[in-house]
Amino acid sequence: MVQDEPNGEVVATNGGSTREKKPNVFSRIALFIRQVFAELRKVVTPTRQELLKYTGVVLGFVVVMMAIVYGLDVLFVWITSYVFGVPGA
Repeated sequence: MVQDEPNGEVVATNGGSTREKKPNVFSRIALFIRQVFAELRKVVTPTRQELLKYTGVVLGFVVVMMAIVYGLDVLFVWITSYVFGVPGA
């Protein structure tokens, strides 16, 4: 069942009855597309300053994670070299 919301949005509901006829495939596709456009209208694009800040945070996080993984890799190589007695490592 298709129901209008108070904010003007059309949504598909389960209606409560057990054997209610579903809308045909084309009306379901049209409903989906209307809902996609309604969600896209809610998207707020970041300003240039916000975008640069978010990019810096992501790059900083990636660098920190790379350092942690590198440190653990060096530690595990040292431990395995010590345990198994690999010369020169």
